[in-house]
Amino acid sequence: MIMANTSGIRAHMKSVSSIGKITGAMQMVASARMHQAQQRATASLPFARKLQRLLQEAISDPSVLAHLDPVKNPLLERRPLYRTAYIVIGSDKGLAGSYNSNIVKHTAIELRGKEESPLIAVGKQARLGLLHHGYNVVREWEGFSEKPTYEAAEEIADYAASMFTHREVDEVDLIFTYFKSPMVQIPRTDAILPLKTNFENDEQWQAQEVWEKDDPTDFSTLVYEPEAGEMLPYLASYYLKSQIFTALIQSSASELAARMTAMTTATDNANTLLGKLRLHYQKVRQSSITTEINEIVGGAEALK
Repeated sequence: MIMANTSGIRAHMKSVSSIGKITGAMQMVASARMHQAQQRATASLPFARKLQRLLQEAISDPSVLAHLDPVKNPLLERRPLYRTAYIVIGSDKGLAGSYNSNIVKHTAIELRGKEESPLIAVGKQARLGLLHHGYNVVREWEGFSEKPTYEAAEEIADYAASMFTHREVDEVDLIFTYFKSPMVQIPRTDAILPLKTNFENDEQWQAQEVWEKDDPTDFSTLVYEPEAGEMLPYLASYYLKSQIFTALIQSSASELAARMTAMTTATDNANTLLGKLRLHYQKVRQSSITTEINEIVGGAEALK
């Protein structure tokens, strides 16, 4: 019975040790990829800010706003809000701690009273989580959550713009995870359609700490060719795609940071459990040796 116990403990120790090696390797891989994604995420925000200011400058002229043609500028059209679509960005793979569950919980809060809203899921785990809660997923993309591409952002933006311009929805919101630091990732919601025509009080953009308050670029000296009114449809479309691409990059860094943290915790737990198992093994083994010695001594005494 004692031998069976020690054999079972050794098998358990071997299993825990193997798991610890796997999670340790995954932690190192996630850490290396996270640092690359962090640099990419940090670099993407100033570009998004400048593009936003460029769009704002293009429509700051009252004459441009007064003569906006809704046919040529459908992404700027504001209408009564009856139906909202949501683009929800998660990950393709699991083992990322609470990353995907947090984005699904955040989506659930946004959808209170609007459970039938159409959802565009980006990432396999996001799609599975939303379907599990019974939400209306009308389209999904997957296969690039760790390494998002601009081409993927274009496809998602074109689909969202088509829903909006065909009046299937009156608004499109983007739900993603903002990468603040390797230890802090914050689920958030940004309204992306219709495009804003005034960013002065836009808290979701002003809150970005990495952007400089005093942008050295003098946008008032820009000369538009063709005129701002004619260029606006192209600029608006490009701005929408850049918003989604920036969100994909932010989510990628957040996913890898969450996975790195989860695998670090798993490795630490495996090492802690392995230490306890070794101590328990030594106690059981010592007990078995003591029992055998007592049996030998007892047998010797009986032969006297």
